Amino acid sequence: MSGRSGSSTSSSSVLQDFLLSIYKRATQLVFNLVLVALLIGLFVGVGRTFLELGLTLTEPTVRLGLKELVTNVLSLVIVLELIRVFVEYFEFERVRLEVLLEIGVALALRELLLLLFAEKLSGLDLFLWSLGLLAMVAGRTLAVRFPPERRRA
Repeated sequence: MSGRSGSSTSSSSVLQDFLLSIYKRATQLVFNLVLVALLIGLFVGVGRTFLELGLTLTEPTVRLGLKELVTNVLSLVIVLELIRVFVEYFEFERVRLEVLLEIGVALALRELLLLLFAEKLSGLDLFLWSLGLLAMVAGRTLAVRFPPERRRA
C-alpha cells in the first residue's frame, strides 16, 4: 500500500511541476507582451511630446501651454515607472513595495497638478491630497528602511 501512495505522490508532483512550468511560461509571455506595449507607448508618447512642444508656444497663455507639457511629461514618468516594475519582476520574480509606492506618488502628483491647473481644488482638497502624498512617501521610506527578509532557497 505504501508503494501505491508513493507512486501517486510522484505523479502528482510531476503534474504539478508541469502545470507550474506552463504557468511560468504563460506569465512570462504575457509580461513580455505588456512590456513591449508599454515601450511602444513610451516611444510614441515621447515623440508626441516633442511634436507638441511647438503647441506650447501657440497656446493663448503660458499656463495652458505648460499644463499640456507637464501633463505629458508626468504621464511619461508613470509609464517609465511601470516599465521598471515589469523589468524588476523579470529579474527578481517579485514586485517591491517601494516601487509601487513610487508609481502611486507619481500618479497622485500628476492628478494633483491637473486639478491645480484646472483650478478645481479647494483648500481642504489640497490638504487631503497632501496628506495622501505624505502617507505614500512615508510608506515608501518605511519600505526602504525596513525591507522584508529574503527567503532562503
